[in-house]
Amino acid sequence: MSQCGSSKGKSSGLNQHYEEKVRPCIDLVDSLRSLGVEKDLNLPAIAVIGDQSSGKSSVLEALSGVALPRGTGIVTRCPLELKLKKITKDNNWRGVLSYKKLKEEKEKILKDPAEIENAVLHAQTVLAGKGEGISHDMITLEIQSSDVPDLTLIDLPGIARVATGNQPLDIEEQIKDLIEKFIKRQETISLVVVPANIDIATTEALRMASKVDPTGQRTLGILTKPDLVDKGMEEMVVRTVNNQVIQLKKGYMIVKCRGQQDINDKLNLVQALEKEKEFFKGNSHFRALLEDGKATIPLLAERLTKELVEHIAVNIDTMKLEKTSKDLKMLGDGVPLDENEKTNFLIMKIRQFNDALEGVKRAEEDLRNSDTRVFSKIRWEFGRWKLALDSKAIKTEEILRDEVQEYVRTRRGKELPGFVSYRTFETIVKKHTEELEEPALKLLKDVKELVHTCVDHIVNSHFSAFSHLLRAAKDPIEDFLEEQFQIAEEKIHSQFKMEKMVYSQDELYSSQFWAKGIICQCRCT
Repeated sequence: MSQCGSSKGKSSGLNQHYEEKVRPCIDLVDSLRSLGVEKDLNLPAIAVIGDQSSGKSSVLEALSGVALPRGTGIVTRCPLELKLKKITKDNNWRGVLSYKKLKEEKEKILKDPAEIENAVLHAQTVLAGKGEGISHDMITLEIQSSDVPDLTLIDLPGIARVATGNQPLDIEEQIKDLIEKFIKRQETISLVVVPANIDIATTEALRMASKVDPTGQRTLGILTKPDLVDKGMEEMVVRTVNNQVIQLKKGYMIVKCRGQQDINDKLNLVQALEKEKEFFKGNSHFRALLEDGKATIPLLAERLTKELVEHIAVNIDTMKLEKTSKDLKMLGDGVPLDENEKTNFLIMKIRQFNDALEGVKRAEEDLRNSDTRVFSKIRWEFGRWKLALDSKAIKTEEILRDEVQEYVRTRRGKELPGFVSYRTFETIVKKHTEELEEPALKLLKDVKELVHTCVDHIVNSHFSAFSHLLRAAKDPIEDFLEEQFQIAEEKIHSQFKMEKMVYSQDELYSSQFWAKGIICQCRCT
């Protein structure tokens, strides 16, 4: 038996109520997780927060049965995610500690609970350096045992008010930013740990929890160190636990964890639970709290069991289940097991995909996921192009007289008044033609994007569940679209090159041009 205090005969209250209350919810989550919706249905995490040396790591240790680093100053220097996984096949304890350093995954296999403390301290030194600075990098400690529940606990650094020693000057802000990043998640239940021998109104941890959870739906206050309460202050502690001082919807509980002297006396966690119970039974002020179910670690664990079940139920809401069912329906029934049926299945998928593309080609695509057909969108783009052309024609006609006059004034050579140089006219026409080339290329890119978006949606809707088919369809289609884009782009460039060769024998052009007096008589200067 390890020093952690694991025992078949005496497990925590959370373990005792696990099978009866938590297991049905865990089974439901596991079944949905197997369908690929784990990100929406994570089990709520329990984040233990508190001011420096408030006893939060001791609470976490008592709940999990795992001895974590403790001491004065900043002991928890990195967020520690403690993943507890219950196994029923054997009684062997297994632990894995992991973290990332410079994108490289570091992992250490733990064979005994006694190795945890040194392993965590070493990982903190690697991530946060030597000294008392902190790091946002997560340390993950996964424990598999028959004596733990399926649960995630997070230990966060204690809030330091003033930088001491070699701590950064902004250590308080750093720690607050780190804590807020975790407790603002709706999946997190915040356990705000406060020593019973201080004024709870001065607690920064409780203020932070109220900021991200103003209604107190996810916050539970935990009072520690009741043995250090000054005489005469016991009634104030009782009023606090009874939610009569600073109210929280989840209320408060009070616990007495192992102190340093208990650790020096080699008091294991199971013995510490017995000592805690005797303390509350023997205290005339706190005995009523024990009788009301508001004191001791086992009763706190039982309370957390209830909170966990309710929190899981809240996260598995109807809308998520409906959306998941809809997404699963879109994926279809999956690939048949029979080889012949697999071939027929593949042919069917490809045929359906081709039919969808043909529908777009004929402007008859399914509009269930869009309210506008691709052809309509492209037609709208060309409508804008037509407006741009018309606007350019009007603008050119308005300014052409002035441009001709300006060219004649600045560049007229030996030609007689009233005769405009062909080169002058050609230069003006080329300039206005060139101004249309960039908008024409933009139109091509916009149309290409519309077609690409449409085809990409069709590919994903038919092959998203089959990664190899998805890639096999996407690659040649993207290559084909790019090839056709290059051809169209080259044609546009070629067309504008031809338009820059100014030549016309069109009588309509000539008659209108002269009738409007575009080429004016120039006065001799």
